[in-house]
Amino acid sequence: MNRSEAIVVVAYVVAAMVAVLAGALAPIGHPLAVAACADVAATLAVFSFSFAFGNSSFYDAYWSVAPLPIALYWAAQAPAPVDRTRAFVVLVLIGVWGARLTYNWTRGWQGLAHEDWRYVDLRARSGAAYWIVSLFALHLFPTVMVFLGCLGVYVAVALGDRPFGNIDAVATAITAGAIWIEARADAELHAFRRERHAPGAILDTGLWSWSRHPNYFGEMSYWWGLWLFGVAAEPQAWWWTLAGPLAITLMFRFASLPLMEERMRARRPAYAAHAERTSLVVPRPPRARP
Repeated sequence: MNRSEAIVVVAYVVAAMVAVLAGALAPIGHPLAVAACADVAATLAVFSFSFAFGNSSFYDAYWSVAPLPIALYWAAQAPAPVDRTRAFVVLVLIGVWGARLTYNWTRGWQGLAHEDWRYVDLRARSGAAYWIVSLFALHLFPTVMVFLGCLGVYVAVALGDRPFGNIDAVATAITAGAIWIEARADAELHAFRRERHAPGAILDTGLWSWSRHPNYFGEMSYWWGLWLFGVAAEPQAWWWTLAGPLAITLMFRFASLPLMEERMRARRPAYAAHAERTSLVVPRPPRARP
């Protein structure tokens, strides 16, 4: 473990300790409120490291690290008997997703000297207000998105007592399939970056020939799969837990994807032609080349 990795580990250990303390001191004892207080407190702790080291990428791993402890807490605090099979499957899927996504971040991270290009651009545009923007847009906003995405998990592991059934089987297939798609897309992208290509080269093979952003498709599908577990556990909860996957989908579609598309078109002259042939997100066979 190098110095940069050690500092990040320390940051997340501190964040975990702060989260436990904040949860214990939460003014409302409902599991959702306790988890929310702990989640925000942990985010603020990570932000303090981002600010101290001048690098907002300290937060990057939080997206994949936070859901499992939140889900485990809810499962442990379940106010009523729940279907153990469903709870076990959900927790395993969250654990696999989180471990894989965190690993994918670590293998692409270049240390404290490196910061996500989107943060660099935002720093240039926001000037002196950058750290206020970073706190709300790069730290607290995604924390809220993840928490909303976990609402279905709360229903699945802490509330619903319906037995594991057909909807759960569909949810398992969607969630596991989404994890596989995202993993495959990230592996193909990692291999492409390791190879030597001419400037402006485009990854248009494998899953990337069916979608310009298959990794985002996998990520969005993952949250819809978790939501479906909540529906299976308690169908009447569908309307308020829907806020999670819907918000995450809208965030990717109207915030993350436009930024990626703009960057790709600016840096790779052949990308416009590639975009005409290839779906933006949902995989489908590419159009024939003219």
